[in-house]
Amino acid sequence: MNQEYIIPDAWSIIEEGWKPSQVESSESLFSIGNGAMGQRANFEEKYTGDSFQGSYVAGVYYPDKTRVGWWKNGYPEYFAKVLNAPNFIGIDVFVDGIELDLATVQEVTHYRRELHMKEGWYERSFTAHFSDDKAIKVVARRFMSLEIDELAVINYQVTAVKGGMSISFQPYIDAGITNEDTNWDDAFWEIEELVSDDHQGFVRSRTNKTNFYVATYMQSELIKNGVHVQYAAPFDQTDTVIRHQAAGYIAQGESLTLRKYAGYTSSLNQEQANLFLVAKSVLQKATALGYESLLKLQSDSWAQIWAMADISIDGDLKAQQGIRFNIFQLNQTYSGKDSRLNIGPKGFTGEKYGGSTYWDTEAYCIPFYMATKDQQVARNLLRYRYEQLDKAVENAGKLGFSSGAALYPMVTMNGEESHNEWEITFEEIHRNGAMVYAIYNYVKYTGDYSYIPEMGLEVMIAIAKFWQQRATYSQRAKKYMILGVTGPNEYENNVNNNWYTNYLAKWCIHYTIENIHKVKESHPADYDRIRSKTDLTDLEIAAWKEVADNMYEPFDEELGIYLQQDGFLDKEIIPVNDLPKQNRPINQKWSWDRILRSCYIKQADVLQCFYFFEDHFTKEQLAKHFDFYEPLTVHESSLSPCVHGIQATKLDRLDQAYEFYLRTSRLDLDDYNKEVEEGCHITSMAGTWMSIVEGFGGLQIIDDKPSFTTKLPQQWKGFSFKINFRNQILYVQVSKTGAKVTLEGKQSQDIILNGEYITLEPQFVNV
Repeated sequence: MNQEYIIPDAWSIIEEGWKPSQVESSESLFSIGNGAMGQRANFEEKYTGDSFQGSYVAGVYYPDKTRVGWWKNGYPEYFAKVLNAPNFIGIDVFVDGIELDLATVQEVTHYRRELHMKEGWYERSFTAHFSDDKAIKVVARRFMSLEIDELAVINYQVTAVKGGMSISFQPYIDAGITNEDTNWDDAFWEIEELVSDDHQGFVRSRTNKTNFYVATYMQSELIKNGVHVQYAAPFDQTDTVIRHQAAGYIAQGESLTLRKYAGYTSSLNQEQANLFLVAKSVLQKATALGYESLLKLQSDSWAQIWAMADISIDGDLKAQQGIRFNIFQLNQTYSGKDSRLNIGPKGFTGEKYGGSTYWDTEAYCIPFYMATKDQQVARNLLRYRYEQLDKAVENAGKLGFSSGAALYPMVTMNGEESHNEWEITFEEIHRNGAMVYAIYNYVKYTGDYSYIPEMGLEVMIAIAKFWQQRATYSQRAKKYMILGVTGPNEYENNVNNNWYTNYLAKWCIHYTIENIHKVKESHPADYDRIRSKTDLTDLEIAAWKEVADNMYEPFDEELGIYLQQDGFLDKEIIPVNDLPKQNRPINQKWSWDRILRSCYIKQADVLQCFYFFEDHFTKEQLAKHFDFYEPLTVHESSLSPCVHGIQATKLDRLDQAYEFYLRTSRLDLDDYNKEVEEGCHITSMAGTWMSIVEGFGGLQIIDDKPSFTTKLPQQWKGFSFKINFRNQILYVQVSKTGAKVTLEGKQSQDIILNGEYITLEPQFVNV
């Protein structure tokens, strides 16, 4: 770990003590969101120290022209950027005419931040000393409403702790913002209209190129010692800023509070002409409910989420804090309400990686949303890819593929490829396999086969077409090979026959053929529609099968292992433990050339395949491959520790599994990769959930039944979790004395618990 200032707590993320060097890290860790919008934990008042300001609106992006490669055939012309939206949290504060700025005040004491995950609010408090005889205490709490997802609420209270003083609040909207991450320093936004109306302010902005319209709005109230104060709200307006003012005098011990209701309405969800009207309607509803009622609604909304999603760990506070932080951030990022949205790798915590969607969603996130929410949420994630199938076909067409072959993008906002590193854009084609695996995983878990004839089979056919065309027949080996690829391990580029990619391609084709026959037999009308739409012929299916049945798989007979790719054993094999510490992390210390020539693995690659298809291999095979590849893995991808942790559990190496769990659950809290100030690793947080539920909980679907093979780390007294399995809730409790599963539902459920077949009867009945 590289930082250890977050105080362990079961339900909160807590920072105590004023340290400017931690500000940007904390801005990431204390971020808040509600699925529709989110923001980093920037200060409301002015701060002239180092800060990374960020507010984001789900689904709103800018196509930033790439700096390199765009002139090459097939290369993406832009990199989709998550947009820093107009800032609505701003409240400049003046004390007897002196501006509050924690970088310039005489002293800051009693500084504290808390992200209260159980109830869904963020609070910051401190005492600011302006002189020996003048000081104020500030308590600023804010949240983004889950009930009204276009609304955020800020309660900013100032108390005079030394002397009496005049306080001036200046709440504002600043639309003159820029992105931290930009290629050409383009203007991403055009400001179209600013309107100030009494205590309300509105700014309408439009994104360049993509033409999203966003209205940013605010309304403020002034409260002195708990009593609302009427004020005139004079304002100052520039080309980019609307600023109001509310002021009052407080004696020592008295408080003055500015309450600010604010947020975004966007053309993604509303008619462009109605954005201000919708914002006014949200403000009317918010002020009618009032702060306390909205806070109660927030707590109630989170209580519903936690009732299903919580994982309880007994006896290990840091482990408990870690998993709840991960679950909290996942639910802040994606609610499942809108199939046009997806789970960005940084969520609402930063701009790095751009884009909304990576293969992380299909490989890591879908299991979390399937098991902790209604299955419709996971279906929406699959629908997202189906609705972008035409774009995936276009992406493949740009690279020379034909006949409806599809290559799903590595990074996308709208289905169009927008990743601008050639070794990933063109070569990390394993992402196609994750699309099919997600469909397989969904059907296996939910039992909802209807998705395949309705949507999924079209996706699978397009991907099978791609794999058949992408394979090359080797006359020498009499096998089909997939050349010039990058696997999940991005520390190997442009390799031949990455085993994971080859195996996944073979499996995708076989699974697609299996489902073509199944749909033909059980859904003939859908089959006829799909066959006509995809121009599918028996001859083409036979060509796919020829490729799959004769796919080359690199294997070393002496070691008895599948090779990561051709030539891997020609490298100098030196375990990570033999690397001097000053060389770590290698992605920050070594040249790219040196990394590519080394044996070091960024994340699970061969072992990713063993994770996906654990029933294809024996435990002895897993052990042999784990023992060879894990010592060469530097885990410099956030997606790596969870997979290794699950597999260490399968191998009964619980101490190692526990260490991997801590690393994945506290990756950001303890800043393992020295980069948390750029944002949190949201998609890998689903892997943290998997490391408990699929690792220590041992969840698998066997013979169409949920199976649990439970393991308890010695550091824990016990743990528990719930899963929604086919619309019935299974509650799993593991302790030192054993494991038990109870059922909440309407009908009995067969399960397997530590090898024993059990029929559960409902203890609590869903109405």
